[in-house]
Order: sequence, then structure tokens, then C-alpha cells
Amino acid sequence: MHTVIVLAVGFGLFALSALVGRILGHGPGVATAALVFLPLWFVGAGINMYMGVKRAAALLAWWRLR
Repeated sequence: MHTVIVLAVGFGLFALSALVGRILGHGPGVATAALVFLPLWFVGAGINMYMGVKRAAALLAWWRLR
């Protein structure tokens, strides 16, 4: 379920970036959309990775210390 949510958020973020690219750029504005989307996706992926590692580390610590 988590994967479906992350993918849905990613597609939504890309659609929003494409809209911003179209407003700010000429024509479809794909290059502008990519420039907006990629840093946002990188930050989101970093946060997602941090939360996953934090949870795995907590689970490992709980398992080893119980």
C-alpha cells in the first residue's frame, strides 16, 4: 500500500510540475517541469528513505535488546 501511495504522490507532483512548466515555459514546458519536479522528488525520496531506515533501525534495536 505504501508503494501505491508514493507512486500516486509522485504522479501528482509530476502533473503539478508539468502545469507549472506550462505556465512558466513556452509550449509544453517539459524541461521546466523536469527542473521543478526532480529536486522535489529527490527531497521526497530522501525523506521516505530516512523514515524507512529509521523504522528498520528501531525494529533491529528492539529485536536485539528485548
